[in-house]
Amino acid sequence: MKKITFCLMTTGLLLTFHPAQSSSVTRESVSFTADSKSTEAAQARTLLLRLNEINQMDRSNLKSSDRKNLRGEVLSIRHRLDGLGGGVYLSAGALILIIILLVILL
Repeated sequence: MKKITFCLMTTGLLLTFHPAQSSSVTRESVSFTADSKSTEAAQARTLLLRLNEINQMDRSNLKSSDRKNLRGEVLSIRHRLDGLGGGVYLSAGALILIIILLVILL
């Protein structure tokens, strides 16, 4: 029974990390991603500058509607910055599966 589950897990892992996916990357797409990363970094810099500018403003003289507009702008800038960050996200199920596989194999 243990051999069958071990074989099923290894075939699942082998099918998950299929080598054909890694061979599809070309030099053009690599340069394109580098260009997009530099533009994303420039966008992030401009958004951070705008956030600093808003934080340094004297908001005591503003009307309530202007303050509300600034709050909305700050929230939208933070939302866009979160989207630009990217990152690798693991679901809880994937994390549990990895831990179980490590416990079984080690």
